[in-house]
Amino acid sequence: MADNADITFSKPLTGLIREDRSPLTLKEYRAGGGYRGLEKAAKKMSPDEVLEEVKASNLRGRGGAGFPAGLKWSFMPRDDKAPRPRYLVCNSDEMEPGTFKDRLLMEGNPHQLIEGMACTAYALGAEIAFIFLRAEYSVAAANISAALKEAYDAGYLGSNILGSDFSLELHLHTSAGRYICGEETALINSLEGKRANPRAKPPFPQVSGLFGQPTVVNNCETLCNVGHIIDKGADWFKSLGLGSDSGTKIMGVTGNVKRTGLWELPMGTPIRELFEGCAGGMADGYSLRGFLPGGASTDFLLPEHLDLAFEYDVIGKAGSRMGTASLILLDDKTCPVAMVRNLTHFFAQESCGWCTPCRDGLPWSEQILDRIERGQGSMEDLDTLAWHTQFMAPGNTFCALAPGAAEPIQSALKYFREDFERHIKEGTCPWH
Repeated sequence: MADNADITFSKPLTGLIREDRSPLTLKEYRAGGGYRGLEKAAKKMSPDEVLEEVKASNLRGRGGAGFPAGLKWSFMPRDDKAPRPRYLVCNSDEMEPGTFKDRLLMEGNPHQLIEGMACTAYALGAEIAFIFLRAEYSVAAANISAALKEAYDAGYLGSNILGSDFSLELHLHTSAGRYICGEETALINSLEGKRANPRAKPPFPQVSGLFGQPTVVNNCETLCNVGHIIDKGADWFKSLGLGSDSGTKIMGVTGNVKRTGLWELPMGTPIRELFEGCAGGMADGYSLRGFLPGGASTDFLLPEHLDLAFEYDVIGKAGSRMGTASLILLDDKTCPVAMVRNLTHFFAQESCGWCTPCRDGLPWSEQILDRIERGQGSMEDLDTLAWHTQFMAPGNTFCALAPGAAEPIQSALKYFREDFERHIKEGTCPWH
């Protein structure tokens, strides 16, 4: 992880991530104020008060979509006549290329996630919760398992938590190891032991989710914020943001920069501060041509966009998405066609095959990109690629996999079309 000890921020941070990769024990976590949020919730607040506090904080989902967490929770039926059991699921199936924030959260501070899930389950009236973990995260699995035992032994999980009427079973579930499992309804199918295909919506999981029962699925980073919000209040959390979005965000940079890594920054931080102030700018001998601002399934932006604030609506108006706030950089020595072909290959092999635009459109797009990269493409191929991105657009597929995979393609055609045309005209890749 990159060294950011010399960087000064104008706002206090929540401390979601730590430089020390060793996991905090229960004793260490409590010494830093851990579980105060759960104690406050279970002893002094009603479930409705916890939900309203999170709604007031304007905590938005940190998994990519940015949907308000408290509003999502409110869609679950929670009155006395509502079905039981109700479920909470933490989506930690982190397989977006260029994104690795949840891994460090779970490896370095698993109790933070457990506390956030316990507070959330209390607000929802959920009796059973699952951490759905990426299969390859073996260190995180070991650290979470150890933390779960500590939490059960200390009375933070199990029956009558902290002497209250609230009880919660929290289980760790290792995923099937496919990217599609990160889509919440495919995740639910996988958790049920079925093939990880997305479900048609409605009904939404909050009404009919895991085993047909009311279910809320939230990202790991989202849930890690909840304990802090309950402990310190919605106004504190809102004060951390520099603009319209509240709190902090774990932001990452990968590519040919001087320091790759993750940093926790206030929402609304200019992209340039992350790129130059934290990552140190481009490595010697490289220049920036463009970047994917929110992981592999977002549209390219250009160096002229570096002064934009990292906020959901601001990045959206610029033609991309904030996503996971994980910059993937394109430098002047990397072929943009090869970069997009590589990403498309990943998405094509990770398609579950449930709908035609994704199952057939992505492999077809990969074949075209591969042909262009080898210098065997035609100008008509560029029109076909653009046509594919339209058919893979939102509303034409069961889930967001294909629309997200289309974003690097459509934006590369927009900003780097001359590079595609050079491959075709010169009959070879100019970077070889």
